[in-house]
Amino acid sequence: MDLESRARAEHPDELRLWLRLMTCAQIIEKRVRMGLRFEFDSTLPRFDLMAQLEKFPKGLKMGELSKRLMVSGGNVTAITDQLVAEGWVQRVDVEGDRRAWKIQLTKAGRAYFNDMAKAHETWIVDSFADLGTKEVQSLYKLLSHVKQSALHSLEDSGAVNLTEHI
Repeated sequence: MDLESRARAEHPDELRLWLRLMTCAQIIEKRVRMGLRFEFDSTLPRFDLMAQLEKFPKGLKMGELSKRLMVSGGNVTAITDQLVAEGWVQRVDVEGDRRAWKIQLTKAGRAYFNDMAKAHETWIVDSFADLGTKEVQSLYKLLSHVKQSALHSLEDSGAVNLTEHI
């Protein structure tokens, strides 16, 4: 049973559309999670952490990682500890701050992540394989409108600075 099964004909089309979007996202995410687990013996949170580090070759402090991933520092520490033990990331001292360190991908970690990122891209592309180029472009454009509408709704609700991570 998926999220869409919660909607009935009498519900607004917008609710049914939102549930359809959520269902699609969950199916694609499940494919990604399975691929990471079976092909790389990894998880989506580990992939996400490594993706952030890949963008910042000089590394990120734990607090920065936590903020970018929108998870608690404890979660970041636990994942980082695993990745350090496996040799994919390393802790580097922060000059001028003996209490802090930055987390960086190791050379092996960068290669490992690049392999995962290529596979990840393939899984995502394959998830849309039954759509034609024009359908993908049209859906992308329509979802851009959905995004803008949702952001306006968020702003109208008085939510300030919540959109900085979106």
